[in-house]
Amino acid sequence: MAIVLSLCAALAYGLSDFVGGVVSRRISPWTIAFMAQLGGALTILALSLLVDGSPRGTDVGWALLAGLGNGVGTAFLYRGLSAGRMGVVAPISGVGAALVPLLVGLLTGERPGLLAWTGIVAALPAIWLVAREPTPDPSTTPGPAASGVVDGVLAGLGFGVLFAALGQIPEESGLLPLALNQLVGTTIVAGLALAMGHAFWPRQATAYVGMVSGVLGAAATVLFLLATQTGLLTISAVITSLYPAFTVLLAAALLRERIHRDQGIGLVLCAVAVGLITVA
Repeated sequence: MAIVLSLCAALAYGLSDFVGGVVSRRISPWTIAFMAQLGGALTILALSLLVDGSPRGTDVGWALLAGLGNGVGTAFLYRGLSAGRMGVVAPISGVGAALVPLLVGLLTGERPGLLAWTGIVAALPAIWLVAREPTPDPSTTPGPAASGVVDGVLAGLGFGVLFAALGQIPEESGLLPLALNQLVGTTIVAGLALAMGHAFWPRQATAYVGMVSGVLGAAATVLFLLATQTGLLTISAVITSLYPAFTVLLAAALLRERIHRDQGIGLVLCAVAVGLITVA
């Protein structure tokens, strides 16, 4: 069940990124990031009122840490998008989002079996290859590649902290900690946008479509939380981090975007990784 929930989380995250990516071609990525966070916060806050739960003080602390990671990861991912460096930022952030909770899971005593480890080893290059875009002409690339690496590392650490912290919240806490996570993330995205000199408040009606991305992301976060509550954090985080594969497949199916060779290899590795972890 944890694997199924993680795959569903990956699909929802992939669909969220697809919607956000399409809209950000017309609207500032910072605005889309803010609207996505806000949409997710409102969605989970509404759901938390319908689901019983009694979060402890430690659960609130983990939620605050998750929100910090959520906001930082989203902000630097979208900074890379706004600067045209997604080909560098996306693969680094994707691998980071898998590695941090993997290490936390191991440090807290989780021990996946041999087949699961083989799947994890296959998943890490799969994330890199699927998220990576063909290297453009350096003379036409906005900003230095080193900046993209920094954005990718910070985004990966942010999302990794998000996954690792959410994995510490027990089922009896309900959804209120998730709502707190989203609200903190919304505040951090707004603050970092202003600090970097970017406007985040929507000025066009189209920007509100970004809230759809947020609702999908909120659904993915709930599914990931349920996965960690029924299975290992190491497995749930790695499978959920395969979400770029779904974004690529959606772009190919709906936008007729070409899947280049590296992405094709990555997609095959994704399938191998999921298969090995499933039978483990």
